[in-house]
Amino acid sequence: MGRGGQQSLARVTVIVRAGAAPMWWLGVLAAAIGVLIPGLTGRRVGLYVGVALFVLSAAAVALVRRRRYGGWAEAASRAGKFDYLQDRAVTLRVWRRAHVWWLVGAFVVAAGASFAVPIAGGAALAGAGLGLWLKAVLLGRGERAGEELLWVRTDWAGRGSPVGKKVKGFRTTGVEAGDAVPGGARRPREKRAKRVKRAERERTPVTPPVRSRSS
Repeated sequence: MGRGGQQSLARVTVIVRAGAAPMWWLGVLAAAIGVLIPGLTGRRVGLYVGVALFVLSAAAVALVRRRRYGGWAEAASRAGKFDYLQDRAVTLRVWRRAHVWWLVGAFVVAAGASFAVPIAGGAALAGAGLGLWLKAVLLGRGERAGEELLWVRTDWAGRGSPVGKKVKGFRTTGVEAGDAVPGGARRPREKRAKRVKRAERERTPVTPPVRSRSS
């Protein structure tokens, strides 16, 4: 919360996809380790189980709480003129620092599961990462359709849950606000530079030409 009612806002889709890359790559690494371990079931059975868990995990994570996201998006209010929009990099760093030990634990469990069913644990973890990315993409489609970006107060999101118990609603801005495009991906540098220049022009007062007395 800022001074005078000013609030710090984080992009909803950036929070959603914050864990996608870490979970994906840790899952791929755990699955690769599983390939080297025969396990109790054998690699072939582990591969079949892993494919099934990958698909189920991705679908479940992508669809969970879809109604809640949709409801908050429909009831979202406009962000204030002086609200502070948190940078994408800061939002990612906050989420990953808060969940670093959870990610380490998930990797250890996924890799350890290979001694029973090779590949399966890593595939499930990678599928969860893919599911988070798909969820962000789906939310991004809604942002493009409505031409509004979804934001949530950082004090409500806490450790990185955009629809947690403390969240009471979303805020919206235009699609040019912030440094992330709809869906939470990084905004291209060219577009960011143009956006900054346009904002500077809008803030620069236009001084009328001074007429000389002789004229």
